Amino acid sequence: MTCYNTFSVSGGDMLTVAGLISGTSADGIDVTIAKIGGAPPNHTYRVIHHATISYDPAVRAEIFAAFRPESSSVDRLTRLNATLGEVYAAAILQVIRLAGLTPDDIDLIGSHGQTVWYEPPTPTQRGAYLALGDGATIAERTGITTISNLRARDLAAGGYGAPLVSYLDWLLFRDATKSRVLQNIGGIGNLTYLPPLGVDDVAPVTFDTGPGNMIIDYCAQQATNGAQTYDTDGKIAASGRVHSDLLFGLLAHPYLHQKPPKATGRELFGVQFAAEVWAKGQQLGLSAADIVATATAFTAQSILAAYRDFLPTRPDEVYLAGGGAHNPTLCKMLQAGLGDTPILPHESLGVAPAAKEGLLFALLAYETWHGRPGTLPVLTGAAHPVPLGEINPGRKWGGMG
Repeated sequence: MTCYNTFSVSGGDMLTVAGLISGTSADGIDVTIAKIGGAPPNHTYRVIHHATISYDPAVRAEIFAAFRPESSSVDRLTRLNATLGEVYAAAILQVIRLAGLTPDDIDLIGSHGQTVWYEPPTPTQRGAYLALGDGATIAERTGITTISNLRARDLAAGGYGAPLVSYLDWLLFRDATKSRVLQNIGGIGNLTYLPPLGVDDVAPVTFDTGPGNMIIDYCAQQATNGAQTYDTDGKIAASGRVHSDLLFGLLAHPYLHQKPPKATGRELFGVQFAAEVWAKGQQLGLSAADIVATATAFTAQSILAAYRDFLPTRPDEVYLAGGGAHNPTLCKMLQAGLGDTPILPHESLGVAPAAKEGLLFALLAYETWHGRPGTLPVLTGAAHPVPLGEINPGRKWGGMG
């Protein structure tokens, strides 16, 4: 594995690292503090504390304004980048206190920030993305060395910069005898296919499967006149009927038939797309519940099609994480398509789903600190392995090792 220069830090081989992300749905700020040690393929880790910190409503409104070209602007993005740096620093300090620690106990911060725009690579153009939440501000306010902008280097190396979670899956969650799919259903759906340990002729597979909760959430908001921000317990969808013609039309979307590696986001399956789904449902005379049911089936069927079309084998097990794991109607639709392949809770792997992405960015910061790549070319399509992120030194900075 490629190695780059390493850096010195106090605290021995085990580092205490805080990982932070605000996901596609911008539901809140997820912070995970973990002890991490070792090196591939023998990492050791222990989650110390995880918490989700809510956004101030005004800040969340600014984030959603930044998602849409018609409501965003260069001055608005610039100010939001600084604001989110302050907000994320405060969130990290709050979670440090909740864990019974002090900033001096933390060696590193890995901050993903908030992605507001993503463009995957094409045959004629490299990929690009913009994530807000100034890493320099986080380092300045906390005094802790902060590694941020974690997707950019992979994109520069010709990769998709996503899904980064696949590297954590590859390192920590392979089974001795069974093939696994680790399926996340957040705003966007993504999977990691893991062959059994010792099976060297089958590569891992990872990609964004397509829509996750974003379209369902939008339709649930419309169905309840804004009283619900998502379909609580899948009850709206359960009370409706899936409209086959609308569903088949949605499943014809070109992204779903594009071969991996691939990644997508709000730009394809965000509010603009969701509004079109809602409008088409109304034009067809569907009830609100029918539209939500069809949106839910769209997510389920897009995931099932991804397994059928792009995985080397049918998985022996599926582990489900993300907000979609708490939607019983969506889970029933997935199980119906998987037959006797069990769907298991991600918690049974030893990491609570809510803490996983924070742990991921803690792990990536840890790898960068040790001069190691944070992903594999087979996972993202990059030309070669690269370390991820930009380093803003804190009080413990020791320079080049």
